[in-house]
Amino acid sequence: MTVTLEVAEGVGTIRLNRPPMNALDIAVQDRLRELAEEATHRDDVRAVVIYGGEKVFAAGADIKEMREMDHAAMVARSRGLQDSFTAVARIPKPVVAAVTGYALGGGCELALCADIRIAADDAKLGQPEILLGLIPGAGGTQRLSRLVGPSRAKDLIFTGRQVKADEALSIGLVDKVVPAAEVYEQAHAWASRLAAGPAIALRAAKECVDAGLEADIDTGLAIERTWFAGLFATEDRETGMRSFVEEGPGKARFR
Repeated sequence: MTVTLEVAEGVGTIRLNRPPMNALDIAVQDRLRELAEEATHRDDVRAVVIYGGEKVFAAGADIKEMREMDHAAMVARSRGLQDSFTAVARIPKPVVAAVTGYALGGGCELALCADIRIAADDAKLGQPEILLGLIPGAGGTQRLSRLVGPSRAKDLIFTGRQVKADEALSIGLVDKVVPAAEVYEQAHAWASRLAAGPAIALRAAKECVDAGLEADIDTGLAIERTWFAGLFATEDRETGMRSFVEEGPGKARFR
């Protein structure tokens, strides 16, 4: 399979496996959507790692496949392309991208769908679509600008240049840079820690941040207020508060 989902101890790893560069053709896109939806609905998946392997995250779309598509074909396909990535972005659980090697074009757009990005010190990221006479089409113009700001996003999109790991960290495109051999280990450790946390509260926190960014401040506060009050009906809230009072902070064991 070109994309797989492996689950262990609450962490689901969505693994791209289309050597040599994990090119994101239509089959990969559709499989990615299926597994994102599966991770969303499986109770045994409480956090997710997106990983392309030790050498490369994903070097972009399958250009040979795209070259054969005319305007009508892409009009028919473009929604499916975006929907595949949106399915990852909407996984209501903590998601970390473990970025090795290249994350370019669709690969960068896929990393943007995660909540955080941990990159190898030799990783390179970018949106080179302009060099093909195109623009990012899987969410790059929207998610990149929301993450790093419109001016920096325009620089990357207009020039198509590749960003090394240190610059990616400085502009907020990635959140942590580690030795290449440690990328998956550290991403998995982050996911494991959150997999042991209060699942409903984590879902609430993610939805409040993501939905709030798409709304005005009053709407965002209303979303937060509704979730905040609703969490008082959960077992995790009772567990967390009881543990805090009886044992001190940070010792609760959530089911």
